[in-house]
Amino acid sequence: MEGTMKSPANYVPLTPISFLDRSAVVYADRTSVVYGPVTYTWRQTRDRCVRVASALSQLGISSGDVVSVLAPNVPAMVELHFAVPMAGALLCTLNIRHDSALVSVLLKHSETKVLFADHQFLQIAQGACEILSKKGEKVPLLVLIQEPLVVSGNKKRLMEYEDVVSMGKSDFQVIRPKDECDAISLNYTSGTTSSPKGVVYSHRGAYLNSLATVLLNEMHSSPTYLWTNPMFHCNGWCLIWGVTAIGGSNICLRNVTAKGIFDNICQHKVTHMGGAPTILNMIVNASDSENKPLPGKVSFITGAAPPPAHVIYKMEELGFSMFHSYGLTETYGPGTVCAWKPEWDLLPSEEQAKMKARQGVNHIGIEEVAVKDPVTLRTLPADGVSMGEVVFRGNTVMNGYLKNPEATKESFKGDWFWSGDLGVKHPDGYIELKDRSKDIIISGGENISSIEVESVLFTHPCVLEAAVVARPDEYWGETACAFVKLKDGSKATAEEIISYCRGKLPHYMAPRSIVFEDLPKTSTGKVQKFVLRTKAMAMGSLSKKGTSKL
Repeated sequence: MEGTMKSPANYVPLTPISFLDRSAVVYADRTSVVYGPVTYTWRQTRDRCVRVASALSQLGISSGDVVSVLAPNVPAMVELHFAVPMAGALLCTLNIRHDSALVSVLLKHSETKVLFADHQFLQIAQGACEILSKKGEKVPLLVLIQEPLVVSGNKKRLMEYEDVVSMGKSDFQVIRPKDECDAISLNYTSGTTSSPKGVVYSHRGAYLNSLATVLLNEMHSSPTYLWTNPMFHCNGWCLIWGVTAIGGSNICLRNVTAKGIFDNICQHKVTHMGGAPTILNMIVNASDSENKPLPGKVSFITGAAPPPAHVIYKMEELGFSMFHSYGLTETYGPGTVCAWKPEWDLLPSEEQAKMKARQGVNHIGIEEVAVKDPVTLRTLPADGVSMGEVVFRGNTVMNGYLKNPEATKESFKGDWFWSGDLGVKHPDGYIELKDRSKDIIISGGENISSIEVESVLFTHPCVLEAAVVARPDEYWGETACAFVKLKDGSKATAEEIISYCRGKLPHYMAPRSIVFEDLPKTSTGKVQKFVLRTKAMAMGSLSKKGTSKL
């Protein structure tokens, strides 16, 4: 249009880095991070982040490099979400439940230059580096994240995180993206040793989804957020950046327990938190000695797996305000929200819980969510019956899969992102998941590939055939259940097979139940998994109550 122009005056590439710059001014002396006796202000947090960025630059990190971190919800995780992109690099947050073998695969695939490892997971990190070294691969520089205020037991004198902070300069010139679509982070989906899928996020998408998550959580200025959802999952559902944008306080929690949750809520007057249904179960099943009256309303966003309606009902009885979101790693975490309608206030409490259990509608960062026929690509009617694949389109959909253009192209067919989840759209426009098209098992918010578990089962000397499906679980949501046929003349117990799998897989991926029987098959020899899923469903929950593995 005549008289208009695009210039630095009216266009600056979007990046979450700007959130920290602003909060260091507006909320300079307000608490940014709390971890036991350790506290920082937003002024201090920005200074520490700039110093780490400076140190990374001194260590040879430059634009486009990958820096990985293997750590729970500790202050360093908050800082690295800003420090790494401030150095122009990509942050790769690794799942703390992975073993050394899988971590080594992801380090190699991502070409990680520096690996920050929390002391609790140092052996896993060192094991991964040893595997790379033995194979003649490049080994990343390993930096140890020690527990704050604890005397170091670092006998091998690895470089430590606080060494990195100290070597950096406060006047470092922060590197900002030239293009807002440049990559800011790398998140691996349910990692497989054969073909890991590295989901690439952009500065633009991270910025927009951060604001979207703040809105869907109904956050106001300076909230207090308790970290019970893993920061390594989708960059904490982008809430690390989102909480920063509005000057909130991050209450870091290394180990998630019912007692820890209630103690921190009461001590810090927590206003917001989130997590998978496993955390909900932990809270509603807390013992009388763990449970405490809430000092005020606590907003809780849940996702990762469809939460049971009765659990939502129990949470609200305890005083939590529930928000249900749905998304995938490829949508930066939350992509939809079950936005509440005032007319639902008139429904009985049980019916309200059922409405909240639906996956809902797109949030402001996603342009559109639809249910389509995966073959014809036709949009299915919003009748609550016609089941198809849930698809997304919008600004908070991933850039693509690292080094896998074929998978990226397939996931974007017809100019939509195909989720792999099957669902329906109701007449009111709200979607509801019904099944999963790829046999992915979601256990405690973690994705388990049935194919990978089956591949391990088939290596057992006594196993002839095996198929893995999801079994419902009151605590974990789902666990892996293996149906196994043994070779003629072979003998093996369920305990032996489970132990065998645990020796070759991260423990959360190993089957928790084994059923010995002939596998039902089609005329072409394909295992009829829908029959096995029905049997596993009828078996009911394996566990009643447990403790978090986070």
